[in-house]
Amino acid sequence: MDEQIQSAWGKLLDKLASWLDTIIVSLPNFLIASVTFILAYWLSKNLQGYLNKFLKRIIKQPSIRGLITNLVSIVVVVLGVFLALAILNLDGTLKSLLAGAGVAGLAISLALQGALSNTFSGVFIAVKDELNVGDYVESNGYAGEIYEIDLRNTKIRESDNNIVVIPNKLILENPFKNYGLTKKIRTTIECGVGYESDLEMVEQTARDAIKKIFPDQESDNIEFYYTNFGESSIDFILRFWLTGKDNVSAVDVKSKAIIAIKKTFEKNEISIPYPIRTISGNLNS
Repeated sequence: MDEQIQSAWGKLLDKLASWLDTIIVSLPNFLIASVTFILAYWLSKNLQGYLNKFLKRIIKQPSIRGLITNLVSIVVVVLGVFLALAILNLDGTLKSLLAGAGVAGLAISLALQGALSNTFSGVFIAVKDELNVGDYVESNGYAGEIYEIDLRNTKIRESDNNIVVIPNKLILENPFKNYGLTKKIRTTIECGVGYESDLEMVEQTARDAIKKIFPDQESDNIEFYYTNFGESSIDFILRFWLTGKDNVSAVDVKSKAIIAIKKTFEKNEISIPYPIRTISGNLNS
């Protein structure tokens, strides 16, 4: 019995001694691996700040910038873990982690296909700079000012102050009109004046009305054409270009132009007739 105990004790001591030898031999690698992981972690934290400052120049949405910086930080940390495992000669563990990460990534991508599609669409929109907060847009049957762009949705504030939430995927896959992409807005106004009007004076009055409310407007940019002899008026079309500003939309410009033309016509006693329908016939009492 004593011999068995002594034998077991001896085997235990031998095993502990072999482990101690392994630890001593592997200590330099362990220290290098630890330093590698710490440096990777430190680099990921500091890289977030520098990357965020750089992305501010090309991406205006904070949520998109946060996503990109977090992804870069995670990638740096993961690379640090892989390098540490390689230094410790844990190649088998490293291969198992890579295989498990691949399977897990495939499963997650399939489960979150819709969410990931919206997220990548949001990143693409932000990078391309085709939509920005404050732009007036028309998309998927809705029109309004962009209120917010996050990782999944684009929020549009309509003229009645309602917020429309549209998935980023739908905006990217469907045509949309962004009035903020161009610095020039072209406005078209259709109107009519009475047959008794001096047509040359009407044209000059309309041009003067546009130049009065938009002083930077050049005369050559204002197009004026009579288009039709209507039932109760001579119709004309007026078109002009305007350099857009941040909060200027085609609707705002057209509204201001219509108000100015009407006031100017009234001041110069130019009538804008409305359709008159005469009903004739015998009335039997």
